[in-house]
Amino acid sequence: MNSSHRFTHDRLPLIIDGVDLDLAVIHRSGHKSPILFLHGFGSTKEDYADITLQPQFDGHPFIAYDAPGCGETLCGNLDKVDIQLLVKTATAVLKHFEISSFHLVGHSMGGLTGLLLAHEMKDRVLSFVDIEGNIAPEDCFLSRQIHDHARDDDESFFKDFIERTRMAPDPASALYASSLAHKVRTQAVRGIFESMVELSDHGDLMDKFLAMPFPRQYMYGATNSQLSYLEYIAANGVDLACIPACGHFPMYSNPSEMWKRIKGLQERTR
Repeated sequence: MNSSHRFTHDRLPLIIDGVDLDLAVIHRSGHKSPILFLHGFGSTKEDYADITLQPQFDGHPFIAYDAPGCGETLCGNLDKVDIQLLVKTATAVLKHFEISSFHLVGHSMGGLTGLLLAHEMKDRVLSFVDIEGNIAPEDCFLSRQIHDHARDDDESFFKDFIERTRMAPDPASALYASSLAHKVRTQAVRGIFESMVELSDHGDLMDKFLAMPFPRQYMYGATNSQLSYLEYIAANGVDLACIPACGHFPMYSNPSEMWKRIKGLQERTR
């Protein structure tokens, strides 16, 4: 395959709630149903670029972009970055690309963003793969550190957070930690984490997730099989996708199984 044909890399200027954004976006066209990908905290759009190397997704348009405060995206006011801004950004991206209906995939922070987006767009989402996105208070094992390991300044907190993450026993955690300082703007961390905790504790996320009328999948790594709500959401119609040899980061630890399970859920919409 000619690498120049894998996808298009664009810049998308937006103004969201008075905040100037210059989004870094990758996308491709196609004749099948489009897929919107939302990356997690400390990750980037490139987590999903290898969809172009998966033959089962041939013909599917896709969009992935660096969220405000992350990756190559530029943000005029990092203090305004929180989950609600990320939801509004996703809405603006869909409008720009004139996407009427779409499959949705979100990981961690992107899973929470996707859940709120899908709640607002129930009639437009074809399927939703939630990769360890927050749906209960127990999911704040990263974001709640903003309170549990509070520091006087954001730079010190983020530095300590990276070191804790580097030494965590979760598969691919050290790999993930190695690029955190390059992929996230320190000034955006507090707003993202505090809003994730607030929504997980008080946002009725579980009720929103279970009320969705389209096929839903909750994907999780085998090392997180102890999550208390797995049997409950399965009994309420959610497809469970346990990824072997994996923790919080299936796109790093077991991408082939991740792509297989994403496609499996999307096939259910036929």
